[in-house]
Amino acid sequence: MSLETPWDKLRDECGIVGISGDPEAANLAMLALHALQHRGQEGAGIVSSDRGRFHSFRGLGLVGEVFDFKALTPLKGTMAIGHVRYSTSGGNTLRNVQPFSARYRYGQVAIAHNGNLVNANELRQSLEESGSIFNTSSDTEVILHLIATSKKTTFVNRLVEALSQVKGAYSLVLLTEEIMIAVRDPLGIRPLVMGRKGDAQIFASESCALDLLGGELEREVAPGEMVIVDRNGVTSLMPFAAQRRKACIFEHVYFSRPNSITFGESVYDTRFEMGRALALAHSVPADCVIAVPDSGTAAALGYAEESGIPFRQGLIRSHYVGRTFIEPSQQIRDFGVKLKLSSVRSVIEGKRVVVVDDSLVRGTTSKKIVRMLRKAGAAEVHMRICSPPIVASCFYGVDTPNREELIAYTKTLEEIQGFLQADSLRYLELGSMHRVMQNPAEDYCDACFSGNYPISIEQAQLEHQLDLFFVDENEGETTD
Repeated sequence: MSLETPWDKLRDECGIVGISGDPEAANLAMLALHALQHRGQEGAGIVSSDRGRFHSFRGLGLVGEVFDFKALTPLKGTMAIGHVRYSTSGGNTLRNVQPFSARYRYGQVAIAHNGNLVNANELRQSLEESGSIFNTSSDTEVILHLIATSKKTTFVNRLVEALSQVKGAYSLVLLTEEIMIAVRDPLGIRPLVMGRKGDAQIFASESCALDLLGGELEREVAPGEMVIVDRNGVTSLMPFAAQRRKACIFEHVYFSRPNSITFGESVYDTRFEMGRALALAHSVPADCVIAVPDSGTAAALGYAEESGIPFRQGLIRSHYVGRTFIEPSQQIRDFGVKLKLSSVRSVIEGKRVVVVDDSLVRGTTSKKIVRMLRKAGAAEVHMRICSPPIVASCFYGVDTPNREELIAYTKTLEEIQGFLQADSLRYLELGSMHRVMQNPAEDYCDACFSGNYPISIEQAQLEHQLDLFFVDENEGETTD
């Protein structure tokens, strides 16, 4: 169990990376996964291709725990793809760690996937009726089966045919013996960027991975675009019908790192401006502004600048607490928030405090933070949330609770404020959040705030989260 109260933050399912054209592709992929560690802290994997031979290694834990010298040495070749992930209710087991690789009649293929398909069950049933045998309950396996059963003559055409049948969100990097492919769904829900480091072509969920490698950001992989890297260079295709972009706005609220450029916009700048907008709409007399670190910091700085109230570091986060701490008793479990966050009494005592956080999901951690600040002597505690109330689950690759577990779905603003035991609580309005963004509101998916899903969702899926797991029998060994 995580130290963080379950569901108190929405969690992106994973981060992906692809490297082509470097003799140390796997090493670069490992470094890029370090930069993407915030997108998944419970498992990591890399598959490399060396003269048509695949090598792979996957493991549980942080990237630095999984990939030591012994694990990296066999991962030879000039192409590699990698993945970091979170687990959900299916459990944190090695068989769920990507990339997945398979051998079929046309050769080998490996895939790393960020997103979720909403018609996976329907496609699976059709494939099974045609004779396909599934070993997993994963939507990613559906993509592999669609590729394997296609009768097109090239891998690119088989992939296009497969993806033309799926509905949902996907950013993918794929390997065959000869080529690497990066592709995003036509709505561009999940992020994917491309860049270069010398002769190497790089794909990653976020631009911060390029920064760590010393690479240069070229651009986003466009919604619906398929980028092919082979011995002839880089080719771009737009094989799917054009649709209006629906980028996940929560990437700018919480998922992406502040130093990333996501959907063409600076994440730090948008969070800072969200804080400014929140202060314009919901300022309150106070002595200091503090952030819930680290994701609330940029917004808190914006709130402080706009309101004229000084920013202070009133909460300190420990960076040495693992996410897989076993909590054997309720007494120990109650220390979870205190192990991750501690208050600075000299900043808090006797002060009217504005606490800025990025979002509010279930509210249990925020309630403990308010209690912590009261014990540190805060005269008043005012919660300010730099996003609208979360009232709906996500089905496009984000790990969220059922909507009945979302505090804003079941309680009024006044009831939530009472639950938190705060002196006041205010959210950033949806319209204000959209005005901060550089692109029109119609370019973003805000379903978690509005309930307006850009891809139709069956009622059964609205009531229960989708299964995102791939069952694999290879338990963490290096495979050739």
